[in-house]
Amino acid sequence: MKANMSLADRVIRIAAVIVIAVLYFTDQISGTLAIILGIVAAIFVLTSLVSFCPLYRLFGISTIKRNKYI
Repeated sequence: MKANMSLADRVIRIAAVIVIAVLYFTDQISGTLAIILGIVAAIFVLTSLVSFCPLYRLFGISTIKRNKYI
């Protein structure tokens, strides 16, 4: 797996996870929505930790700026 997520992308995903967690623990979301957002949050955490997003790979996206001379 070659990294395809920049630091900014990973920080945004972690921020989204924090928002989802706060909404869940303050009982703003519940039921099916809470389950779906919990799954999304888990995926965001996992992809942020490994700096690799399978969907980015599928669509040929990379948010890492690569030096074109190296």
